[in-house]
This record gives sequence, C-alpha cells and structure tokens, in this order.
Amino acid sequence: MSSLNHLFARWQIRALLVAGQRQAALDRLDGLLQANAADVYALATRAHVLAELGDKDGALRALQRQVAAQPAAAPGWFNLGFLSEEMGLLEQAEAAFRRATDIDPQLDRAWYGLALSLIRQRRFDEAVVALRRNTELQPMSPYGWYQLARVHVDRQEPEEAAKIIRHLRGFEPKVAAQLERETGLGSSQA
Repeated sequence: MSSLNHLFARWQIRALLVAGQRQAALDRLDGLLQANAADVYALATRAHVLAELGDKDGALRALQRQVAAQPAAAPGWFNLGFLSEEMGLLEQAEAAFRRATDIDPQLDRAWYGLALSLIRQRRFDEAVVALRRNTELQPMSPYGWYQLARVHVDRQEPEEAAKIIRHLRGFEPKVAAQLERETGLGSSQA
C-alpha cells in the first residue's frame, strides 16, 4: 500500500470512528493489517476500538502484536500494562509497566500503573518506590499522593500517611479530606 493510500485509509478510519461506525472502522483496520501485519497505527487503533466494544481479549491480542512490532515504544507497553491490569492479569501488567519505565523513565503514568498492579498484589514496599517516582514526576497530581497515603496506611505507617494528607491540603484539600475520612486520620493526627 502506498503511503498516500495509507494516509487516506487512516483518515477514513478516523472519520468512521468520529461517526460512531466502529465495525466499519474495524473492517478498514483489518484491511490495513492484511497489507502490513505489523502496522503499529492499525494495531493500536484496533486495540482501542475492541476495548470500547468490550472485546478486551481481542484488544489484548492487538496490543501484544503492537509491542512485538515496536518493542522500543513505551506507549505501547503502557497501554498493554493498563489493559492487563484492568483485566486482572497483574503479573503481565507489572511486566509491561516495568518495560515502559525501562524505555522511558519519565513516563509518570507507567510508574503509577506499575504501583497499582503492585498494590493489587499486596507488594506494598515496591509500590512505594513506584509511587515516589510517580509523585516526583507529577508532584501536583493527587492520584499518586492518594495511593501513596493508602499504601502507608496498609503498611501500618499512619505518620507517613498523615504527612501526605498535610501536603495534599496545600493543593488538593478535597482529596486530603477524602483521605482523612477513609483512613480515620483526622485533622488532629494529620
């Protein structure tokens, strides 16, 4: 397929998706993949559409093909980790997130995803390391801080959780209040 035809096919796929015609978009994506089984755009888009349609197994297979076709691209590994974690495939999620952070140590959302997969495996010490990296990269995002406080509570370290609550009060008071309610670490402790 010529590059001009490929660009036109991609434009058609985007138009079909905007119009809500997911099955027609999938058919067009299959055409791209018949021409080039390792077309990263087609594999990533196919995975996204299949996930939207509820076919997580199909989406997972497309993402696995994508990372095989482009193993040095952190976003593909991140997406594979995200979907794997969502499906409860925690060891696969962990491996994918670790690969993403190896490729791009600045990919904050991969550190966060890694932490979530470790938390679900109750590997709190490792989750703390990943969350600390996430909060270094995204210091104003409450998500990593929230999870870090929760992990400290799970590790029986209320004083560390209280420090995070105090920190969050400075820029996310609603999240700080939510943590106080959930952990029982009220204003007097935090």
